[in-house]
Amino acid sequence: MKVIGIAGFSGSGKTTLIEKVVPILVREGLRVSLIKHAHHEFDVDQPGKDSYRHRHAGCAEVLVSSSKRWVVMHELRGAEEPTLSDQLKRLSPCDLVLVEGYKSESIPKMEVHRRASTAPLLHPDDPHVVAVATDEPLETSLPQLDIDDAESVARFLIQFLGLNRARLVR
Repeated sequence: MKVIGIAGFSGSGKTTLIEKVVPILVREGLRVSLIKHAHHEFDVDQPGKDSYRHRHAGCAEVLVSSSKRWVVMHELRGAEEPTLSDQLKRLSPCDLVLVEGYKSESIPKMEVHRRASTAPLLHPDDPHVVAVATDEPLETSLPQLDIDDAESVARFLIQFLGLNRARLVR
């Protein structure tokens, strides 16, 4: 599995860019997965649902399965948060894993930056940033991609990661 982070501060457009790029990568024949690092108190379960009730009763893991999807919810119950490496091992085989969050991990990253952002740039202090998707020209020798051109971002990811079997690279 190839792994690349999509990194930037809140409000930079990471999720929007991922949402536009993933369908292009999938259309080009790649199996894509994603790991998102969330805030401490997120919950995907809903109060009142059986799975919520079982989890709150004390189950360490609850697996919900149907003919369309399955999900495992794992309660840490005071244990240390798993590392990105730990979480990558839990994924089914795929061609590409996009990682949103985990800004300080030592993985290749595409920085997402918008002119309107007041947050600092990551790439001057992070040697793992390999490109910047932005809406303004920046003073850097890194490749700069138009944040609003999902095709060019997908093409860069395919070429950079050596996934050239995808149909997009001609």
